[in-house]
Amino acid sequence: MTMTESSRAEIEGLIARHDLQALLLKAGELHGHFCSYLTMGLKAGCVAVRELATQSTGMEEVVAIVETNNCFSDGIQMATGCSFGNNALVFRDLGKTAFTLARRDGQSVRVALKPGHQERFGDRFPEASTLFDKLVRRREEPAPGERERMMQLWREISFAYIEVPEEELFQVEHRVTRLPSYAPIFASATCSECGEDVMESRLRLKDGQPICMDCAGVEQYVLDGSGMALRTWH
Repeated sequence: MTMTESSRAEIEGLIARHDLQALLLKAGELHGHFCSYLTMGLKAGCVAVRELATQSTGMEEVVAIVETNNCFSDGIQMATGCSFGNNALVFRDLGKTAFTLARRDGQSVRVALKPGHQERFGDRFPEASTLFDKLVRRREEPAPGERERMMQLWREISFAYIEVPEEELFQVEHRVTRLPSYAPIFASATCSECGEDVMESRLRLKDGQPICMDCAGVEQYVLDGSGMALRTWH
């Protein structure tokens, strides 16, 4: 790779060749396991990249707007190159298995999972669905071998979803989307209590001195498995 070649050249080549199996292997490295929603996120991301005929250098010229914080979103990040770290991933806490990929000119593509998928999944893969309900949804203690069996089934199903036609899974809509401005660059200052550097936009004042939000004990936006909410961390 030359110094001017895209850091995502390999991934973009896999997308262009529609090599979803190789892409899914890469997505598994990011996500930690294989599952149907990881594959669907990857496929949805590839659909949007193809429809929008765009590439990402991680400099916010392309932005992905995800509507869920489940496995689907990691597939989106792999396919689009948009992440929280490069400020090209926007999270809307809607709880929908859907996302929008948009260029700076406002041209965008929204890809959403068709209704009724969860019911169809349970009918098609009853053993995997039962194990998921027990071990993940209800967090019950697994019987010997159950967790390994669930992970094996998830992997098999994940790769099987590569072959599911896009039109069976997704609704695709071209839109015009207003994007947020490019991420501002904030200066930093030092918290007067813990001594750590903090973005100026996140500082508070105590007795006229800068203090971080943790030391101030104030509510902050936290994204966890339940979604986005204001809460104090301690």
